[in-house]
Amino acid sequence: MGNNKISSQIRVTLVKNLGKKTALILEENHISYNDMISSSRFIFSKYLEGKNYSKVSIFMENKPLWFYIYYSSIINESIAVPIDHMAEAEDVSYILNDCSPEIIFTSKENESKLRTAVESVENKPIVVVIDQLEEFESSTEAEDIVINDIESVAVIIYTSGTTGTPKGVMLSYDNLLSNMEAVTDLVPIYKPDDRVLLILPLHHIFPLAGGMLVMMYIGATTVFAPSLNSQDIIDTLKKHKITLILGVPRFYKLIANGIKSKIDKNKIAKILLKISSTLGSTFLSKIFFRTVHKNLGGNIKFMVSGGAALGKDTADFLKALGIDVLEGFGMSEASPMISFTRPNAIKPGSVGHIIPSGKVKICEDGEIAYRGRNVMIGYYNRPEETAEVIKDGWLHTGDLGYLDKDEFLYITGRKKEIIILPNGKNINPEEIENKLLNLSSKIKELAVVQKKNLLAVIIHPEMESLKREGVADIKEYFKNEVIDLYNKKTTQYKKIRDIYIINEDLPRTRLSKLKRYELSKFIDKKRATENIKENKEESSKEQKIIYQFLESQSGQTIMPDDHLEIDIGLDSLDKINLQAFVKNSFGIDLKEKELVENSTARKLSDYIANKKKFLNEKAVDWNKILKEKTNTQLPKSWFLHGMIKYAAKILLFSYFRLSAKGVKNLPESPFILAPNHQSYIDGLFVAVFLKNVVLKKTYFYAKEKHVRSKWIKFIANNNNVIVVDLNKDLKLSLQKMAKVLSSGRNIIIFPEGTRTDDGSVGNFKKTFAILSRELDVPIVPVAINGAYNAMPKGSIIPKPFKKITVEFLDPVYPKDHDYNTLQDEVKTKIIKSIES
Repeated sequence: MGNNKISSQIRVTLVKNLGKKTALILEENHISYNDMISSSRFIFSKYLEGKNYSKVSIFMENKPLWFYIYYSSIINESIAVPIDHMAEAEDVSYILNDCSPEIIFTSKENESKLRTAVESVENKPIVVVIDQLEEFESSTEAEDIVINDIESVAVIIYTSGTTGTPKGVMLSYDNLLSNMEAVTDLVPIYKPDDRVLLILPLHHIFPLAGGMLVMMYIGATTVFAPSLNSQDIIDTLKKHKITLILGVPRFYKLIANGIKSKIDKNKIAKILLKISSTLGSTFLSKIFFRTVHKNLGGNIKFMVSGGAALGKDTADFLKALGIDVLEGFGMSEASPMISFTRPNAIKPGSVGHIIPSGKVKICEDGEIAYRGRNVMIGYYNRPEETAEVIKDGWLHTGDLGYLDKDEFLYITGRKKEIIILPNGKNINPEEIENKLLNLSSKIKELAVVQKKNLLAVIIHPEMESLKREGVADIKEYFKNEVIDLYNKKTTQYKKIRDIYIINEDLPRTRLSKLKRYELSKFIDKKRATENIKENKEESSKEQKIIYQFLESQSGQTIMPDDHLEIDIGLDSLDKINLQAFVKNSFGIDLKEKELVENSTARKLSDYIANKKKFLNEKAVDWNKILKEKTNTQLPKSWFLHGMIKYAAKILLFSYFRLSAKGVKNLPESPFILAPNHQSYIDGLFVAVFLKNVVLKKTYFYAKEKHVRSKWIKFIANNNNVIVVDLNKDLKLSLQKMAKVLSSGRNIIIFPEGTRTDDGSVGNFKKTFAILSRELDVPIVPVAINGAYNAMPKGSIIPKPFKKITVEFLDPVYPKDHDYNTLQDEVKTKIIKSIES
């Protein structure tokens, strides 16, 4: 049991028979410790006893049988070899060839894939397909599961290494026990009355150790998640009174985002969140957000995160709710834990203290090296690669970091080249690169990178070879001849999703080693023109028209499953354009709801094909849209308008060193004032320099969310402020602005749409350019400089006496411009003014 000092023992009890106490729960099925041990011993006696098997492999999804098979291998004194049940046949074959287990257990669901894998295995294992145990006579007092040699190899975990193909990490019982001891005896995070929710697949060392081995070791209960469906997980948390959750950062981010979206809709909840974040009291946070805790079952002690770095924002948010997330740092080679955060001793950004039985040192190059009982025996059959990572007893992690004065460990980067996906999966890019290179002789060099949390490949082709064969579409050639072939044979998370073709050498050192940290510049320099898709399809006429339109809007090649917002990048203005185009060309009045329901290029074109009233491709007529009649009434200009401006001018000139130039550049009304956006009070900085006669004819716009109280509405309605909702009805908002200009008045529009985050000029939206071009109204670029230093985004009180300049630049007239060139000229003028 966990309270024994195991380091000096020879015989150790891994699972004690606690009789009828529940060991495992899967939905309605409660399995006692006695039944769990009896089932393990039954599998041992039926399949393993007397067979002298050195290794037993498991290739199945999480289920109680997984536990039984694993513990039967311990009873048989065999080495367990777990394999990812989602792995493709090629990956399974590699592992089976590498370590040659004599027997492998699988489920009916995975049998076909395993049979395919075994075909290319030299030493073919016995395949046992098992989904449930046959009836057997269970002992009422099954013997405890014990080990007699804690130094022997317990398990081989396959993981991507720093080079080459996946390696088998050999972990001894003592390796595993040192981690188990750390979180039970030395820092009692796990206790016998705990119930852990098992979500992650057991072939990973993190859930294997934290969701299975330690739970059975201390006599606690493991609860299987019936699925990854959010409602199933919530129901399981409540029904089975879960106290601990093991997950990867992506899982906790989903939880946090789901809760935050609800808090953002409730003013009181938002205030309570700010208070709890400031106070840092778990007790009060649990009171403030007791409904959240109740919805999570009401019994959660800790959420445990591993596999990848947990975002600080996610950890801080959950902490403000009264939920402690204990983050671990480690690797399979350390069984897996090197450090972990202790309850009531959490520092933001830190991965906690080193485990009690270990030591860390920071090497000269900043790499973290670790020594402890939990360091692996080595890589299976790879002594040279073992020697590369374990030097003089120190495990070199490949991670960069430091220890603070309180011995908290911080990770600052990765020395290793492994790509870690958001789901915690480790990807060895060199392994994939070698496979791709073997598929074609027309690749000069290539590199696998991570982009938008997915894998992409940069290919430098043998151009002369392609020319000789008359290859016209290089990207399509490599997609069909290389990428598709690779993707069909590989595991889902290892698939290549994007392809980039370059005609220059990849960045390398003088010794020809690839500089992976420079690869992203190729992505930035050469944007992908298509996503990798596994199926091509014939295009309908509607599809061709829609795709051509979307391509004209986004400047990229459209593929069927591209998402209108995520992949194609349509903003609110683009959607209005799309809706108008669909109405003109197909007679369909496309509502926002239909856009949400048909959010990919394929779905949208299919919807249009089924719903169209006619087919008559027409360009979008913005002039017609802007001049549509509306019931909008423009706000009045209050008689105190000038006095308010005068008072604001005195205040601003007293508080800041404020000046302006170029006011004489203002043309006759109507015109558009287009300032860059540096602070919350930029509108006032511009307004105080306008003559009263001009100001009286100049309108501002405010977002609807800022104009909800009766008092603010009154001020807006009497001070030339038009209220717009750019998210819900951008079309009406544009029509309001057009009405201002059409009536001979002026309007101030901030083309960036939001304040700058860092003081630089951001991307401009086309709203002002469309209004100018269609209504033939000049634009006055306005360069605001220094306001960011006085009141950056997020600040409440401006810094006094800061120098702020407002320059009204020469007007830009829309004649001879399209929307893009008009937008670009205004932006360029502002940037030049600020930088001069």
